[in-house]
Amino acid sequence: MGAHHPCLGSRRGLPYSADRGKKSVNRQALDDLKQQIPLMGYLQAHDWLPARSLSRGRWMGLCPLHGDHKPSFLVDPNKGLFYCYGCGRGGDVIRFAELYHQVRFSQALVLLRQWRGAEPLLHEVARFYRIQLHRHREAVTYLYQRGVRSLELIEHMRIGYAPGGCLRGWLTQLGHSLPALRQAGLVTDVGYDAYMRRIVFPLEGNLYGRSLSPSAPPHRFLPGAKGGLYSWAHAQSYREVILVEGLFDYAALWEAGFHNVTCSLGTHLNARQFRQLCNGPRSVYLAFDADNNGSGHQAARRLASRLREYGLDARRVSLPDGYDPNSFFVQGGDAMQFQYLLETARA
Repeated sequence: MGAHHPCLGSRRGLPYSADRGKKSVNRQALDDLKQQIPLMGYLQAHDWLPARSLSRGRWMGLCPLHGDHKPSFLVDPNKGLFYCYGCGRGGDVIRFAELYHQVRFSQALVLLRQWRGAEPLLHEVARFYRIQLHRHREAVTYLYQRGVRSLELIEHMRIGYAPGGCLRGWLTQLGHSLPALRQAGLVTDVGYDAYMRRIVFPLEGNLYGRSLSPSAPPHRFLPGAKGGLYSWAHAQSYREVILVEGLFDYAALWEAGFHNVTCSLGTHLNARQFRQLCNGPRSVYLAFDADNNGSGHQAARRLASRLREYGLDARRVSLPDGYDPNSFFVQGGDAMQFQYLLETARA
């Protein structure tokens, strides 16, 4: 595979211009953003792994932009540029964000700026919510009812609790501005904590909150993408992976000893999650909810068909009607019974 390509030679040689005719975008601001977000770091944060090194500090790996089966994606960290010999696309970190997230130029800038600034803030928020968890009996009781009963699991998933009414004050004391908290979605337009009486699970670049109040919407995320598959860095090391819909399903399986589990936060996988499942040969067991209306079965059937097109062994786990993996264990199911469901899963 070539040692040189015009996309990696010089910025003037790129078929892509950073502002692409958008004169309203300040060139210096774009250069600063690319300086603050190195391409290699952004790629690796989105699960890209270099397969082999080339001369002059460059790397080759599988292309994250299409179904690649042999390394065709060339990265030059020194120039901050990439080029794929398979799909013919290349550019800088902004262009990669456009293609990877399938968004326009302006939206790619927003995503990159959020990614650059949100991580430290969300780490602070997650730490604060983890401290709150054991100060509120209602939160611990709810977790116990949902089958989350070990400190090891709580630490593994970094579970916290948002009581509401105290996050804003704590973050502003740390020096975070109110506009920044609003932009991140942590504080509402009128200044209240966005997460109230919710069990909180930190995600990659987001937070999931499960309401304890029956009168509130059950699920809440911060604005932006929900990210990749949950705990994928660990799950992908297994040749057999169990995919579930929800984080409490993940918790039940992990506590039962099935550590080869991951979660898609719903039955609809985004493009990144699908690529993650397809990044190597493996068997995928789809343990979706056995909804009474059949929606979980239908979603599993569609996803299994797509995965088989990419050469994966996809199997559908048949839970009892009306059950999800969490309720299966909460209602008395055990690891041996679930293992039987895996062994009898349908192709």
